[in-house]
Amino acid sequence: MSAVRYPFSAVVGMADLKLALLLNAVSPAVGGVLVRGEKGTAKSTVVRALAALLPDLAAVTGCRFACDPAAPDPECPDGPHPAEADGTAAARTRPARLVELPVGASEDRLVGSLDIERALTEGVKAFEPGLLAAAHRGVLYVDEVNLLHDHLVDLLLDAAAMGTSHVEREGVSVRHAARFLLVGTMNPEEGELRPQLLDRFGLTVEVAATRDPAERAEVVRRRLAFEADPEAFAAARAEEEAELARHIRRARERLPGVVLTDTALRQVTAVCAAFEVDGLRADLVTARAAMALAAWRDHAEVTADDVRDAARLALPHRRRRDPFDAPDLDEDRLREALDQAGDADPKGPEDDPDGPDDGGPGSGESPGDGGAPSGDAPGERPPGSGAAQEAAGDAADERTEDGSGPAPQDAAADPGETYRPRLLSVSGIGAGTPGRRSRAETPFGRTSGARTPGERAAALHLPATLRAAAPHQRARGRSGPGLVLRSGDLREAVREGREGNLVLFCVDASGSMAARTRMRAVKGAVLSLLLDAYQRRDKVGLVVFRGRGAEVALPPTSSVEAGARRLRELRTGGRTPLAAGLLRSADVLRVERMRDPRRRPLLVVVTDGRATHGGLDDALRAGARIRAQGVQSVVVDCESGPVRLGLAGRLAAETGGARVGLEELGADALTGLVRHTRRAA
Repeated sequence: MSAVRYPFSAVVGMADLKLALLLNAVSPAVGGVLVRGEKGTAKSTVVRALAALLPDLAAVTGCRFACDPAAPDPECPDGPHPAEADGTAAARTRPARLVELPVGASEDRLVGSLDIERALTEGVKAFEPGLLAAAHRGVLYVDEVNLLHDHLVDLLLDAAAMGTSHVEREGVSVRHAARFLLVGTMNPEEGELRPQLLDRFGLTVEVAATRDPAERAEVVRRRLAFEADPEAFAAARAEEEAELARHIRRARERLPGVVLTDTALRQVTAVCAAFEVDGLRADLVTARAAMALAAWRDHAEVTADDVRDAARLALPHRRRRDPFDAPDLDEDRLREALDQAGDADPKGPEDDPDGPDDGGPGSGESPGDGGAPSGDAPGERPPGSGAAQEAAGDAADERTEDGSGPAPQDAAADPGETYRPRLLSVSGIGAGTPGRRSRAETPFGRTSGARTPGERAAALHLPATLRAAAPHQRARGRSGPGLVLRSGDLREAVREGREGNLVLFCVDASGSMAARTRMRAVKGAVLSLLLDAYQRRDKVGLVVFRGRGAEVALPPTSSVEAGARRLRELRTGGRTPLAAGLLRSADVLRVERMRDPRRRPLLVVVTDGRATHGGLDDALRAGARIRAQGVQSVVVDCESGPVRLGLAGRLAAETGGARVGLEELGADALTGLVRHTRRAA
């Protein structure tokens, strides 16, 4: 495979992404870029191409931390550096590095750790640098940053914000410089970053494949040409690449002289206040990005256009009030805030105060409630089975809960208010994907013990290893300060943290659930549970049953945003095929367990317990099948009114799960709900 990278100048379109990367190349203080977009949009290609444009840097010869010879870090772990005759450290020039952080990297790999070999053989505390040290004065690229463990994201964002990395572990105390251009890419369909982590990225860009056939054809044409002869393709773009590199160097030189006028600063703060972003980081990032833009555009002072374009990149991900909200920015509101803050551009008349309409105002969709009448008390019928129950259920499904008339069919009700639900967890100790729901043995978390490792120790437990080796030193003929170790002495650290589970929602969307107040409450409850799953790094899925069957509305995914969207669009009406919903859920869980056997499932069934298609007996048998699979379940009972038949409670007993009323889902009411774990045989 060729080592030649695709040229930055050859990328078609993606103007915002290229501008955001170039601004960070001009001023790393902007804080990096988060690139969000669907798969196959060349996110990684553009990021990797940027590194070739960065100016070469001088580094102290032999320094593993890339110290600048003109101003070496006085606390560099490799210092003090030997000086040349003129008093400066010996230096060499090399290209800026692009360091990639893989999704499966450990904390040791990221921040560095004790050099175990030297510690055991020489008895010294030597530090082995990690990727943060390697990325100093270069680019740290994190592909699929949303799949990285939160603990690692916290570490690298803290280092990016402070410009230093502090390592305190295993008897090692080290501080070294770690200033780098941080770039993360992610596919929102695979899950979101927490809002507080989103805020730590300076700029964000949404990318999507163009829908213009001519532009798509040009993308394919250039890519095929590159793959056929990478060297020739890169050579044809060499002059454009060189000009971009020169432009970056000139902009860096101009940046210290750029003036952020009082008018421009007032516009920055007015825009941030208008969009109600939290904290002051947005103001700082917008100001720095506007100054970098001015340097890039060869402006002596920051203009209104610079502020506008900087805000478009710095604010969208900071104004999200709900994790299910897509990052966006209303361009009309942005222009209004700029106009109100001052007389547009301090440089004056040549700039249009209205500015270009790059994205258009965002528009939100709010599904209607279909005019569903309200009511809480269903006209219930005694439980039965077979054809008699199905006939009775058909009649019930055609009425509202208060019996006043036909229930609206295919109506989509707005969800009710969300709230903080009580933790639903799978008890016992798992070993699945790190998350925040259930207890598990994970690569992260507190050390709870030590054990003899398998083929290879995941994380060495040094004290336990030394204790295991100590009694055998005389028999091994030790002479000198070092220990004589054998492979049998090694002990692996056992760490306990939390795991993310697969939370599969099985939701009744039949006519008996169609009353406006009930479905609003159901959607609000499930949205609350989805929000909880988002915060706990779970995988979610959605099965919906109505009419004569069930469908997988959302295959198991890490994108709870997609689940929330499908839930809002959920329509109700028709019979209640409860058995079909449970059987489809069982099939989804069975397939998902084969794909990811370590992730433990939790089934949440949301229903009033009616089974007007297929019969209650079939539904109870389906529940017993779920129980036999070892799946832990919770039945959210949506039955309401003065007369209650307790059908959801019977279903919960058959599945071996807990039953909780819809009104009991609040955090205070749900204490200790899930207590038992059943594992598959």
